[in-house]
Formats: sequence, C-alpha cells, structure tokens
Amino acid sequence: QLHLVESGGGLVQPGGSLRLSCAVSGFTLDAYAIGWFRQAPGKEREGVSCISSSDGSTYYADSVKGRFTISRSNAKSTVYLQMHSLKPEDTAVYYCAAEGEYWTTVQTMCATGDFGSWGQGTLVTVSS
Repeated sequence: QLHLVESGGGLVQPGGSLRLSCAVSGFTLDAYAIGWFRQAPGKEREGVSCISSSDGSTYYADSVKGRFTISRSNAKSTVYLQMHSLKPEDTAVYYCAAEGEYWTTVQTMCATGDFGSWGQGTLVTVSS
C-alpha cells in the first residue's frame, strides 16, 4: 500500500519562506511522478508543481513560478516544495500525490490531477 505524508506546514508572515516535505513509503520514489496540489476553502484544487519520475522534468503553475521550487531525494524517499516570498493567496491545504503509470508530461499531470495516491495534506497559512 502506498503512503504519502506531508509535513512542514504552519503559519508564516507574508514574504516569508516555508519548506514542505512529502515522505513516501510502499514504493520506490524514483519510479513515480510526484505532484504538489493545494486547495483553499471554496476554491478549486490547483496543481502547484510536479516532477517526473525519470528525467526530473518539472512544472510550475504561473502563480508560483519563480517563488517555489520542487525537488526530490530518492535516497531519502522524500519530495520537497521550497516556498519563498509567500503571499496570503498561497494559504491553502497542500497535498502531495504520486502516480507510477503515466504517458503524459508533468505539465499535463498537474493540469489534470490524475494521480492515484494522495496524502492527507498540510495546512499553510500566510498571514500577518
């Protein structure tokens, strides 16, 4: 059974930084594409950033490009989302997700949200 556990969320002031972690188990990380998604109350789920299982190709939503960085450590079985210059509109529950069988680009994966396994989420609140 696949498990993904997010951590690192919390309260941060506008302009601050936060690093989210997604620890995976039950599968080999380097064989899966990983995505970070977020959802705020009353809003649709948004694909934030995704990374491929092979060549490390990445995708970033326009709203976070230049501020967020996705990375993976296969040795640590962990995917990270480093967030800088946080804005109040970044406030949301952030989820990581994994998919081992896909035939599309990570851009398409992030757009469709077609991932088979999801974590429980971690809350990020950006407020003064």
